[in-house]
Amino acid sequence: MSVNENKKNGSTPAIDTGNIKLAQKQSYNALIQGNSNWVASRVKEDPEYFTKLAKGQCPEVLWIGCSDSRVPANEVTGTKPGEIFVHRNIANVCVHSDMNMLSVLDYAVNVLKVKHIIVAGHYGCGGVAAALSNKQFGLIDNWLRHIKDVYRLHSHELDRITDETQKINRLVELNVSEQVYNLCKTSIVQNAWMERADLQVHGWIVNLSTGLIKDLGVSSSSPNNLGYVYELDGLETIAVH
Repeated sequence: MSVNENKKNGSTPAIDTGNIKLAQKQSYNALIQGNSNWVASRVKEDPEYFTKLAKGQCPEVLWIGCSDSRVPANEVTGTKPGEIFVHRNIANVCVHSDMNMLSVLDYAVNVLKVKHIIVAGHYGCGGVAAALSNKQFGLIDNWLRHIKDVYRLHSHELDRITDETQKINRLVELNVSEQVYNLCKTSIVQNAWMERADLQVHGWIVNLSTGLIKDLGVSSSSPNNLGYVYELDGLETIAVH
């Protein structure tokens, strides 16, 4: 009996599991084949490519970006594997309670000694759009609260924007700026600034319509603009009695 016949009879349409499994297998196999093609192209260019890659990494950049599949760090910047250390989450949020992000930050700054930390958002971000709504999405609502906090700080500006797309994109920019500020407030970054002068934090926006990067001009290389309560002194030694 066909699906249409099932509908006429008022019964639940049968699911064609055979075609579904075939499509799953084909999409999965495409990934494996894509890997083989990539390996072959790299080896053709440089027979020692993977031998050198396996020896270690020495990136100068930490990229903290959105999990959106359209903004891969290496593709966007035209760089190769080993040149950018990457952390991604929904809407490129950087908060002091996220041990995952802090662990990546600590490793990048103190072990890899990166020179640039880039918070990279993108116009049309679904996470930012969701944060501007009153809808419930589930567990992610707790994460989106951080973006709602950014909205609260800048509501006087955002509430004047009547075009929804423009409002979302402006919040994308403000969110990146606030996350740059959050990174600068961390003890990890501030302690690094006490030891060396070659670390900068930047805020970027990727325009998906053009592929081009917009530098928001919020780069920082010192804690001077953080405000009194956020600027940390050197770590105090606790006296042992």
